[in-house]
Amino acid sequence: MKQVITVFRVIHGLMALFFACAALMLIVIAARMGWLAFIGSLDQAAAQHIIEAVGLLAAAVVALQIAETIVEEEVVRDADISAPTRVRRFLSRFFVVVIVALAIEGLVATFKALHEAPEQLPYAASILVATAFLLAAWGVFIHLNRSAEELEPEAMEDAKNEDHKLKG
Repeated sequence: MKQVITVFRVIHGLMALFFACAALMLIVIAARMGWLAFIGSLDQAAAQHIIEAVGLLAAAVVALQIAETIVEEEVVRDADISAPTRVRRFLSRFFVVVIVALAIEGLVATFKALHEAPEQLPYAASILVATAFLLAAWGVFIHLNRSAEELEPEAMEDAKNEDHKLKG
């Protein structure tokens, strides 16, 4: 059984590496777009390229945070994610990044639609509405999950004790 768990840890490590590589590629592409906009004429087209670069950077942050979360939760801690505390912490880390990235993408889509294709504005607005819905759903999840945590306070202590693995 330990060999199977080791295989899963290696697979998780590879997935984290691929997410990190994707993040680095997105950062390079965004930097190139930003630089080309900067050295070109500073006009509305350059502003659009900068806004798109910000969207790519937001996606890079998501990819990098997912990589970090996978490494910390699945490789370093080797934690059982079935406890309510673990689930809340894992999903909270994930949702905070996804919600911020979606909000940035929604704003990028709004700016782009305003200047290039106003008929696309409802789609940009739907991204922002969906982001608000995710934020509200996350809040409800945390509220309901805290009640479950109160039933097993030792899980919170275990989670706090495992945090020392990451600091050392």
